[in-house]
Amino acid sequence: MARNNARREQLADAAIAVVADEGMRGLTHRAVDVRAGAPLGTASNYFRSRDALIDAIVAQIGQRLTPSAEVHQELAARTPGTALFADYLRDIVRRLLGDRQVTLALFTLRLEAARNPMVADRLGQWIRAGFEADVAFNRNAGLPGDAFDIALFHYAIDGLILDRLTLPIDAETSTDTVVDAFVAGLLRDRMSP
Repeated sequence: MARNNARREQLADAAIAVVADEGMRGLTHRAVDVRAGAPLGTASNYFRSRDALIDAIVAQIGQRLTPSAEVHQELAARTPGTALFADYLRDIVRRLLGDRQVTLALFTLRLEAARNPMVADRLGQWIRAGFEADVAFNRNAGLPGDAFDIALFHYAIDGLILDRLTLPIDAETSTDTVVDAFVAGLLRDRMSP
């Protein structure tokens, strides 16, 4: 088994690009090799099966969307309130919109998860871990709300991201304005500014 981590990441990034641009039907080892500019057979050397390739995509998406430790430290040091919560959500939105290809691949995988139990299992583990991290941040930062409240924000943010990446229904309203409205509406009477 190949051990070159830089090449493995390059191939995983190429796989993300294939999924983002062509959907799951376009995801083949050959397509990944072509996208990476690698000799044919390279992707299958690193990822023996399509399932292994999907695992690598999920891991790479997680790596590319991981929040900055510095940003989280700065946020965690602030006084709890709506401004802190809004800035936390803005960071999530910034990361998702800032890496369009990764986010399109993520949404594509989520749709595939509805049809493919293996994808649902692999991606579901990652999504649940991210959700639990958001709940923990909320609790550790002293913000009000429980897991259900955080789930409501996930539903809202996922819809916002899908809208902004595809066919915006209100492109004139800034994303920050939408995030502020989510915070004001979903946490009404629960937080101070």
